[in-house]
Amino acid sequence: MGHKEKSKERKEKRLQEISLLRTIPYADHQRWWSKETIAVITGGNRGIGFEISRQLADHGVTVILTSRDASVGVESIKVLQEGGMEHVACHQLDILDSSSINQFCEWLKENYGGLDILVNNAGVNFNHGSHHNSVENARNVIETNYFGTKSMTEAMIPLMKPSSHGGRIVNVSSRLGRLNGKRNRIENEALREQLSDVESLSEEVIDGAVSAFLQQVEDGTWASEGWPQTFTDYSVSKLAVNAYTRFMAKKLSERGEDQKIYINSYCPGWVKTALTGYAGSVTVEEGADTGVWLALLPDQAITGKFFAERREINF
Repeated sequence: MGHKEKSKERKEKRLQEISLLRTIPYADHQRWWSKETIAVITGGNRGIGFEISRQLADHGVTVILTSRDASVGVESIKVLQEGGMEHVACHQLDILDSSSINQFCEWLKENYGGLDILVNNAGVNFNHGSHHNSVENARNVIETNYFGTKSMTEAMIPLMKPSSHGGRIVNVSSRLGRLNGKRNRIENEALREQLSDVESLSEEVIDGAVSAFLQQVEDGTWASEGWPQTFTDYSVSKLAVNAYTRFMAKKLSERGEDQKIYINSYCPGWVKTALTGYAGSVTVEEGADTGVWLALLPDQAITGKFFAERREINF
């Protein structure tokens, strides 16, 4: 059996283990949440976002799913309500529009007093199929997947409710954005080192890297600059999300006891959703699982890490 088949077999075995774990209910002493616990899921109207919303609601959390198109959000919560989930709501939100974010913040504060869990799921990808690697939408991809996630995180942190369990932020990311992956890694060693060094990592460094990429896309020089070779714009956006996750974990770790906020990112795998052109190999239930697991971890002092299939993986 070749290396590829072996790793495929390992992964399938792991997914089987997880589907078994999913059937085991949380014990009472593990359930730190209740219907008073508020989870906000961006891009919650379809795909992984919708499934994360469904699973969290199923666990008894109050779920607010957001979508760019308000009417689509309303349709989505109808589906959940028909499935017997009462504590679900939706609100219009465009993570690229600061006034939309502000309106959402006001509404959330007024109606729910804040939130406990944020799942940054909203994202875009314009490359489908393994040989398709266009960067014509690079600006949109970076602005949505990285800057949108960042704006949303910054807006939600002040609204996180104080608790002994800590607030939770889960960023839906991708293994395509790994610094040191065997495939698809950054070949620019100086930048790789800069993004690997958590101690000196800053927003300026991360913003600078993505801005340099966008400038090179405009100049037509990006292909020779050592960026990831597959789904380049999407990979760079997720690379930035992963770096931002680690930067924020360090920044948030300075908060006092009842003000703790834990932030992690995870890779759902290549899921059969609109984002992959329905070309994925992973079901949406499997894709959502690690995100839900991270959001509900009972003894969560875990922060600044990257996960897949409920296991920590390297950045």
